[in-house]
Amino acid sequence: MSAPLIAALFFTVALLVITTYFIFGSVPLLILKHDTPMDSRFVQGFFDTYYRIAMFAAGATAVSYVLAGRPAFAAEAAALAVLAIALRRKIVSKMNAVRDQMQVDAAGAIRAFRHVHIAAISINLVQLVLIVWTLIAVSMAQR
Repeated sequence: MSAPLIAALFFTVALLVITTYFIFGSVPLLILKHDTPMDSRFVQGFFDTYYRIAMFAAGATAVSYVLAGRPAFAAEAAALAVLAIALRRKIVSKMNAVRDQMQVDAAGAIRAFRHVHIAAISINLVQLVLIVWTLIAVSMAQR
């Protein structure tokens, strides 16, 4: 097995572990009331951290697969990196905007923040399922 392929497998596993860890870590945060700036800032920071790490891991995975000569896997990993960039911009900015509204309309803003939080968890769960499914589908197609 070549060094680029070993690196690609390492980063693939890292991406799966990171995504799973942040899904499991974000679900318990739903017990927070989200009614204080500290709660919402922590949740927003949690997702910001996840998206930054996911961008790095997916980018490193894509580069590793390119070097290993696996363009289908590289394209999938690159798509995940782009998705992490887009989600970071969308989810984190929405959380910031809703958090700013908490001083004006606390009940409505808290409900909206919780909806964004649940949506982010759901998206990450779908992303994890898609990662596993496409890894299986692409590897079966290459046999």
